[in-house]
Amino acid sequence: MWADYKKAPNLQVAEMWKNLLEAEGLPTKIIPETDILDWAERVPFRILVPVGREHVADEILRKL
Repeated sequence: MWADYKKAPNLQVAEMWKNLLEAEGLPTKIIPETDILDWAERVPFRILVPVGREHVADEILRKL
């Protein structure tokens, strides 16, 4: 199961967060807020982490 963790304003930012979290060993998914991806650079994306591991994501971001 996956938990919503963060919202990114666009795909570029979502991929940046995903890469950061996964570099620290935390599996991460990103999904668009809408089905229309013609304007992916303007579509918000949700960042998901495994349920119960949100505290791990918090610790990773706290180190920044």
